[in-house]
Amino acid sequence: MPNPLLLFSAQIIAMLSVLLLAAGYLKAEPRAGSARVFALMAVFVSLYLLNGMAGQHIEPQFQLDLSRWQLIIQVGANTIPGLFMIYCFLIFQEQQKFPLLLVIAFATQVIVDSILSGLFLYSSEASSSSSLAFLSTCMDVMMLAFVASAIYWTLKGWRADLVDDRRILRWFIIGVQGALIFAVVFVENFLLEAGSSTYATAQAIIVGSIAFLAMGMLLVAMRFDYVSLGNVIRKVAELTEEAEPDNTAPFDLESFNKVFQEGKLYREAGLTISMLAKKLNLPEYRLRAFIHKQLGYRNFNAMLHKYRIEDASNALANREKPNVPVLTIALSVGYQSITPFNNAFRQIKGVTPSEFRKREIQAQN
Repeated sequence: MPNPLLLFSAQIIAMLSVLLLAAGYLKAEPRAGSARVFALMAVFVSLYLLNGMAGQHIEPQFQLDLSRWQLIIQVGANTIPGLFMIYCFLIFQEQQKFPLLLVIAFATQVIVDSILSGLFLYSSEASSSSSLAFLSTCMDVMMLAFVASAIYWTLKGWRADLVDDRRILRWFIIGVQGALIFAVVFVENFLLEAGSSTYATAQAIIVGSIAFLAMGMLLVAMRFDYVSLGNVIRKVAELTEEAEPDNTAPFDLESFNKVFQEGKLYREAGLTISMLAKKLNLPEYRLRAFIHKQLGYRNFNAMLHKYRIEDASNALANREKPNVPVLTIALSVGYQSITPFNNAFRQIKGVTPSEFRKREIQAQN
């Protein structure tokens, strides 16, 4: 049986750290959707931690009576995986449209879990129903799928991310968060049984892990000189980066545009930042910094879309070639299929390629 005082202290530390993180995030970016989602998730994580002190395994002097709030707490805790999925998407898939299928899946999970939680709490017959138990398992699997999606979006595009701090964030914070949430959902819903001899120990481990992670994230966010993970990683990276040769040619916006835009390097299908760095004979880290600081892009793929869509727009607006298939134009500017081209075009121009062509040719006539 874990020490109740240590468990209680860990829960207080975890709740305060999570709430302080949310408050800092909201203060820094009050209009950001990701900040609001994180704040809501922080509230539900705090309620989940608080609910841990209402269990039967807790010593009477530390036990809380939260029976009136059980439904709200359970529903809130069950939304954490879905909120985490949305949070990661907003941060790492910026300017992308959230998949409608996942919106429907998340809404379904919240509604069904709310109904199931109410039935299990207030109906004695519900716990013995095999159909309700199967439906509850399906919701648990769906929550795991949400966390898996979040981890996928976190890892996807890591090399294309041009912001150093955010690349570190992907690996050392979001990745750990995702792994922890996934483990909590899996362990609590598939491996543990409430009231079992191992439940108290597992709960203590979970609470301790959350407290350790939340406190670590808070310290990193505060950017202490000797605690900031970003500074540590940069110092290590500086020791391993290859020194630039003395005869490295100067590189500026004009030389970049001459090679990349006029030379139409962006048309190469499957182009990555490492491939471009080799073509430009530049260290990759230097190219990343240049594109981010000089061109203002946070993501390499976002830059590729911009150049490719502008090139495609000129081809679509050519009234002398109004019958060239859209697919042909998409392939000619570097896309390997029509779907990502259509998505990127609609996102940048606000209309489909066909609508854009029709409008531009009519304007010229």
